[in-house]
Amino acid sequence: MKYPEIDPKLNKVAKAIVDAAYKVHFNLGPGLLEQVYEVCLIKELVKKKLNVGSQVPVPIYYDGEDLKLGFRLDLLVEDSVIVELKAVDSILPIHVSQLLTYLKLSKKRLGLLINFNVPVIKNGIKRIVL
Repeated sequence: MKYPEIDPKLNKVAKAIVDAAYKVHFNLGPGLLEQVYEVCLIKELVKKKLNVGSQVPVPIYYDGEDLKLGFRLDLLVEDSVIVELKAVDSILPIHVSQLLTYLKLSKKRLGLLINFNVPVIKNGIKRIVL
């Protein structure tokens, strides 16, 4: 299936998120808990005047019924870009699968998987587009 090009507005939001992640990582470095990076990244995004939802519920429907399982997006920026945060030794295929599933379930097109537990942040950012 061929998807249409990503809206330039989404790319602009994604760039702002990446810039904010760079700033947070520069100031804190690796080695902290995911929650610390989440709070700091939210602060940076709010400074950029972006609308940020934290721990946004993702409904899971099966056979027409909401299963109320409590899956949550780490961040949803401008109601359009999903940000999944990690503070792990390395990004695993399951982390990518998790973000892909969140994109499909929420019907969003663009997601960023950001691992702050890396010496150089650019090596910890993975962009996923549906």
